[in-house]
Amino acid sequence: MSHILDIKTGGKSLNEAEKVLIMIHGRGGSAQDILSLSQHLNVEGYALLAPQATNGTWYPFSFIAPTEQNEPWLSSAIDTIGKTVQTALDAGIKAENIYFFGFSQGACLTLEFLARNAQKFGGAVAIIGGVIGEKINRENYKGDFAQTPIFLGTSNPDFHVPVERVYATANILKEMNADVTEKVYANFGHSINQEEIELANSIVFK
Repeated sequence: MSHILDIKTGGKSLNEAEKVLIMIHGRGGSAQDILSLSQHLNVEGYALLAPQATNGTWYPFSFIAPTEQNEPWLSSAIDTIGKTVQTALDAGIKAENIYFFGFSQGACLTLEFLARNAQKFGGAVAIIGGVIGEKINRENYKGDFAQTPIFLGTSNPDFHVPVERVYATANILKEMNADVTEKVYANFGHSINQEEIELANSIVFK
């Protein structure tokens, strides 16, 4: 199965905006759900792009399952993010003005895409996520973030995302010259808290 490209939009139109925020929803969520979160972010004047996962999930199993178990959905999902980025580039938006926000499965997908395609982006926020795979395949990750600000927020423990993977992901991103801020909340649960929104605004959406 592969995903059908279905990008929901919000904010300014692409031909009027100077910046774009790509928002990636979690398992069982929707593009409209995550777009509604934008009202809490400092993204007035941004065009908002949110691809919709076919059948509401980007890949069927845990992000730390063997990668082959999540294929071909996973490769198609990564390709969907790439096509969403290309939509912005084709509209004349520079990569350094493209931002990302992902939650849970969407955070994992965002981080996997970014680590595979590192360059100077505007910034990224990933709430409860890490790079994908039973074991981390460092060879997949190439490029230089040129100090792109990336905020990682998570709960410890989290039922879906072990905190060790969040730390390992932060280390990889730092090695690739990202300006990483990580924040771990004890026993917060699988959701987004107000401080994470405030940190996202102060670190990424300045």
